[in-house]
Amino acid sequence: MRSEIVIVGGGAGGLELACKLGRKLGPSKVALVDSRLYHIWKPSLHEVAAGTLDIHQEGLSYQMLGHDNGFHFVYGAMTALDAAAKKITIGPVVAGTGEQVFPSRELEFGSLVIAVGSTSNYFGVPGAQEYTISLNATEDAERFRLTLLKLLAMADERKVEGTQGGVDIVIIGGGATGVELAAELREASGVYAAYGFGHLDVQRDVRITLLEGAPRILAPLPERVSGAALKLLGQRAIKVVTDCRVTKIEPQQVTDKEGNVYPSDLCVWAAGIKAPEFLGSLGLPLAKGGQIMVDGHLRVQGQAAIYALGDCAMCMDADNKPVPPRAQAAHQQADYLVETFVRQARGKAPQDKPYRYKDYGSLVSFGQSTSVGSLMGSLRGLSWFVEGTVARMMYASLHLMHHQAVLGTVRTGVLAIARFLIRRTTPLVKLH
Repeated sequence: MRSEIVIVGGGAGGLELACKLGRKLGPSKVALVDSRLYHIWKPSLHEVAAGTLDIHQEGLSYQMLGHDNGFHFVYGAMTALDAAAKKITIGPVVAGTGEQVFPSRELEFGSLVIAVGSTSNYFGVPGAQEYTISLNATEDAERFRLTLLKLLAMADERKVEGTQGGVDIVIIGGGATGVELAAELREASGVYAAYGFGHLDVQRDVRITLLEGAPRILAPLPERVSGAALKLLGQRAIKVVTDCRVTKIEPQQVTDKEGNVYPSDLCVWAAGIKAPEFLGSLGLPLAKGGQIMVDGHLRVQGQAAIYALGDCAMCMDADNKPVPPRAQAAHQQADYLVETFVRQARGKAPQDKPYRYKDYGSLVSFGQSTSVGSLMGSLRGLSWFVEGTVARMMYASLHLMHHQAVLGTVRTGVLAIARFLIRRTTPLVKLH
């Protein structure tokens, strides 16, 4: 089996690259490899975890997207690379019953793009991997949601019996994921109470604690954004502890370096990311953090036909600083490689200009009604602070822009209307 351009990883950047190239070059030229059958926009996983977004309605089938956009989908995980022979190995696919669905296969390529994203970095904290949930994939978010439902039901039953208690949720990491999850959980817990857990006083009985190791939450963003976020969390009765270094995690509690103990029925790890470990077995040059080293044209150093983008790639900016692991960076890198491969396919000269990251700002969601963030201007260092309904609409538009890239304008509009109508006829949270 062979494809001229093989893209490994169907996240935001990899999928957009496959769709745009497929529409321009066709399925005989482009193949997308992924270990899952459907795609979800990773920044929305906190909504899946809280139950405010139904993964079965949100997920987009790679096979459908391949059919509609003109690329070939290959189901399975990349397990090995032979750079000299220009081929990759795709591991077998095994069903939940243990039955093999697809055997191990080899896929030859003319050019290869690795876009496998990132995974959680536990920094060696004892118990972190065993006793926390990290929102890396849809199954993680669904496991969190189902565990939360069970804990809420048990807490409500205890209240009926006259026993004190509640649910303690600890979120480790005060970046965008941790902050958005905390706010979404507070909003969702009130909805859950209305749908059958009415004996719970959610402000008192659903206790949410956010632990951050830096002096402030949302440390990479401007202080005004961080301050506004802290205020919004306080209004939602979410406890925030900064300068908190977690040293140990156990099944029912979290301990920090000062010896403080935080009760925890449900613990989320959102304190850092790293490149997937299997990249170390591919024989490609890696940075200290495990990312693949690429040059200014996103080509892997020392390789003529292998590229990498997104969180798994170490790409330096014009200021010789690493490009941040953000969805907007992956989107920009995908567009850059679209131009690279289209020029290549049409026999044109390669791009002269290297890829340059453009920071358009960041927005942080606080539930379904408000957001906060900063927008970057065209002048260096100029930014605008935004919050409230306008910021929320802008945040939602980012999701729609991603859908537009993979579905097209008309289908994105129809999908947005359909989801609006569905939300008016179904529970506000997923209850099953």
